[in-house]
Amino acid sequence: MNLGYLTNLTILASADSGAQRTFFQEVAMRWEAGQWGMYPIAVCLVFALAIMIERGIVLFGKASINKDAFLRGLKKHIYAGDLDKAINYVAGQKQTPLTQVIKAGLMNVPKGEEEVQAALDEASLRETPKIEARTGYLAMLGNAAMLAGLLGTVSGLISCFEAVANVNPADKATILAHGISEAMNCTGFGLLTAIPAVVAFSILSGRASAIVNDINETSVSVLNLIVNNRDKFKNATVSASARDSEE
Repeated sequence: MNLGYLTNLTILASADSGAQRTFFQEVAMRWEAGQWGMYPIAVCLVFALAIMIERGIVLFGKASINKDAFLRGLKKHIYAGDLDKAINYVAGQKQTPLTQVIKAGLMNVPKGEEEVQAALDEASLRETPKIEARTGYLAMLGNAAMLAGLLGTVSGLISCFEAVANVNPADKATILAHGISEAMNCTGFGLLTAIPAVVAFSILSGRASAIVNDINETSVSVLNLIVNNRDKFKNATVSASARDSEE
C-alpha cells in the first residue's frame, strides 16, 4: 500500500514538472534524450518542410488558374477569328503552365492544325516536369525518417541489452531508462516527421495530377475550337505585338 502510494506521488510529481516546461524546453529535452538518432530525422524534416512549402506555393498559387473562366474568355476571340486578340488575351492572364501551353499552340495557328497539335504536345512535355518536380521526394523523405527513427530505436534497445548483460547492477536501472528513452523519442520523432511528409505527398501529387489533367483537357478543347473554326483562320497571321507578348 505504501509502495503504491509512493509510486503515485512520483508519477504526479513527474507530470507536474513536465507541465511546467515550455514547448521549446520539452523539445530540447526530447532531443537530448534521443541522442544521435535525432539528427538524421531532423535532416529529413528540414528537407521535407522546404519541399512542402515550395510545392504548396507553386501548385496552389503560381500554377493555379480557373480553367473554365480562362476557356470562356478565349472562346470569344476564337469564335471571332481574331488570333492576335486570342494570343494577347492568353498573354494577359496569370502566367501558369496551362497558359504557356495554350499560348504555344495559338502561336502556330497560321502553320496549320498539325503544327498546333505538335506545339501543344511539346509545351505540355516541357511544363509537366515543372509541375511534378520534387513532389516524389516527400515519400522518400517520409520513409527515410521512419527508418532513421527505427535505427535510433534499435540503438536504444542495444544499450538496454548491454546494460542487462554487462553493466553493474547498481547502474542498470539508469542505463535501461536512458536506452528506453532514446528508443521511444527516436520512434516518436521519426513518426512525427514521416506522417506529415506522406500526407503532403498525397495532397501535392493529387494537385499536380489535377493541373496536368486541366492542361490536357484545355489543350484538346482549344485544338477542337481551332479545327471547328479553321475557315476563320485561313489568312491569319501573328502580329509583331502578339509575338512580343509571347516573348
